[in-house]
Amino acid sequence: MEKKNEEQIYVQDGDREAGVVLDVPPASFWGRLLQKIELKSNVENGRRSNPDLDPVPPEGRHWTARHYALFWISDNVSVSGFRTASSIMDVGLSWRMALLCVALANLLAGMIVTLNGLVGADYHIPFSIQARASYGYYLSYLMILMRCIVGIFWYGIQTYTGAECVQSMLYALWPSFRNVPNTLPKSANITTQFMTAYVIYFVTMLPFHYVGIHKVKWLFLLKTVATFIVGFGLMGWMISSVGVSNTALFSQGNTVHGSAFRWVFLNSFYSNLGGFTTLMVNAPDYSRYAARRRSTYTTLFAVPFTATLVTFMGVVVAAGSKVKYGQILWDPLQVVDQWTSPGGRAAAFFCALSFYFSQLGLNIAANSLASANDMNAIWPKYINLRRGQFIAAFIGAWVLTPWNILTSAPAFLNFMSGYSIWLSPLCGILVCDYFIVHRQKYDVNELYRFGGIYNYKWGCNWRAFLAFTIAWVPLLPGFIPTVSSGITASSGLTHLYDLGFFYAFGTSILSYAVICYFFPAKETYVETAVYPDDVKSSDDIGDISSEGYADKRSSE
Repeated sequence: MEKKNEEQIYVQDGDREAGVVLDVPPASFWGRLLQKIELKSNVENGRRSNPDLDPVPPEGRHWTARHYALFWISDNVSVSGFRTASSIMDVGLSWRMALLCVALANLLAGMIVTLNGLVGADYHIPFSIQARASYGYYLSYLMILMRCIVGIFWYGIQTYTGAECVQSMLYALWPSFRNVPNTLPKSANITTQFMTAYVIYFVTMLPFHYVGIHKVKWLFLLKTVATFIVGFGLMGWMISSVGVSNTALFSQGNTVHGSAFRWVFLNSFYSNLGGFTTLMVNAPDYSRYAARRRSTYTTLFAVPFTATLVTFMGVVVAAGSKVKYGQILWDPLQVVDQWTSPGGRAAAFFCALSFYFSQLGLNIAANSLASANDMNAIWPKYINLRRGQFIAAFIGAWVLTPWNILTSAPAFLNFMSGYSIWLSPLCGILVCDYFIVHRQKYDVNELYRFGGIYNYKWGCNWRAFLAFTIAWVPLLPGFIPTVSSGITASSGLTHLYDLGFFYAFGTSILSYAVICYFFPAKETYVETAVYPDDVKSSDDIGDISSEGYADKRSSE
């Protein structure tokens, strides 16, 4: 055998032998050092995966159309769903326009969630693995981290809302709880009473993070049934008590007109879409469990229908509360808190309990599981779905102290509502890469392999980075004034920000498609898609020896 002028290093990775050839002359110290660093990184993490990150095997794909319908219905049937119309009507739209705005926004959201979720249904991979195909191995980490941080922040905020449900239950069970003295200083931004409810909610929520994703789907069934019963019950009770057809809320028309009306409508439309961008991005995290591709199609109908229905319930209850209590109560928990008779307290407890489960399911679906999937991808050797959920829970609920955020940082809430200027182009590039650039043809084996065809140069796909930048940078001048009262923007920049989702999502798709057309990454194109079922076992996915290094070693 002819001796080659190169050094060969072979390493043992578990029970799999992997030989990696260093094509660097021994005299090149820096070249040898860089190669050894890469080799160590490669072997240390193996396939950079774990069972929770691997493609879902056939025996784990048992989510049907019914389960996906319940999953997305449960996301809308919540306390925040009842409150949706309030912010829209506060800026000058009538209740009819508020319902139309919600319906259109959720119809578009359902379409994008379904579209981006198809890669999960086809390849049974999570968002974090999908992102490697379009962004590259290392750039995908930035996108994953961005999504993870947003999820953890929202986890804390939704935990606060869950504590409000517990507080209403305590009011019903123990009326004197309303008079519990506050022993915390005013600077704490939380009372002893609410901290008690907060701790109870957090402790009772923790066991649900230990339950596997396959069993969580039954929580969504319970949540959907219970909250729908309560929602219709509240609406029926309010109608029978006071009648709402002639209330001021229902007779209120639009208070803005002309061009102002159009921009207010678009801004409200954008705000409703903004809350869904996290779910658009990580749709594959749930669609990967689909028994069949078409099982995910129920999302198209479940999302807009339930969002509009729950919003209408909120409008009816709020209209009646003005007549019955002398003030508009958009929060259903504030309504049940008014029930002080013994029978009323029993009803209030069960209503608050249903909303408790509603908030619990929402926080798990939209935040803890999504954040856990993201952390799982970044540190697969140390974090799985269970550990990731517990980490997200403690950081979101306690480290970030959401009571301080909600009490003293309104600018931060505006920031959280505007984060879609980053997540919408992130999602747009994912959709474009799968359907337009790669034409639904990925090699799942290469997605898990460090240094594979989806690594691009230096682990970064500059095409995706450029398209991402083009999509969000022009929106920044309109976004900054929303978080800083001392800065103003021209009306043109403000209006562009009002169109933020459409601009960012559409521009990212168009620019990425054009860039890839003129500068294609041909090494990532495959003639035939390679699905998980085409690979013998999960141990073969991303195996370092898939490039033939082991065979090369034996031949030499």
